[in-house]
Amino acid sequence: MSGALFHILRRDLGLLLLGGRRGGSLLPLLFFLSVAMLFPFAVGPDPVLLARTGGGVIWVAALLAAILPIDRLIEPDLELGMFDQWALRGISEEWIALTRIVAHWLSFGPPLMLAALPAAGLLGIEADKLRIVEIGLLAGTPGLAALGVTVAALTAGLRGGAALGGLLVIPLAVPLLVFGAGSLATGGESGLALTAAASLVLLAVAPFAAGAAIRAARG
Repeated sequence: MSGALFHILRRDLGLLLLGGRRGGSLLPLLFFLSVAMLFPFAVGPDPVLLARTGGGVIWVAALLAAILPIDRLIEPDLELGMFDQWALRGISEEWIALTRIVAHWLSFGPPLMLAALPAAGLLGIEADKLRIVEIGLLAGTPGLAALGVTVAALTAGLRGGAALGGLLVIPLAVPLLVFGAGSLATGGESGLALTAAASLVLLAVAPFAAGAAIRAARG
């Protein structure tokens, strides 16, 4: 089964990265950078204000970038009957959901961490704060990916599922945003530990919740 899962992961990652799903990972990346560029114009050039709020802006932009492809994570394969075919091959929905989480994270997590480097310059974030931001993104973006796949599975097949999914993800992601952005104010360690803990909880629960939702949608 590991070979089949690797093939599924490679397929999903290729679709997400190369634009097979209407924009690929380029759209979230451009969105992330656009928010970082426009925010200084909105609040003014005050470097103290930008440095104090820049970390929170990066986290909000990361959340919104992560949920942009939410309507394309589960529903297209559900409509094509791919989950039925994988079930016939003995691959459970939980394993598919876990593979989809990994593919989703690889498609937006590392690119956003790279994009945070120029974004930090635009927002006036110093090098020591940037290190905390990067570690926080590394710890927290897997949780955002897990949350996105879970909500995508819960809303697959529903009319207006994309809008509903966005409304569900935003409040559920509040702990990650609070701990991630708050790590800049608390010196790093406690906020980063809480970010990692929240992300691990989401990663542990997401495959089972998403798998159950996919089975319900198939039935």
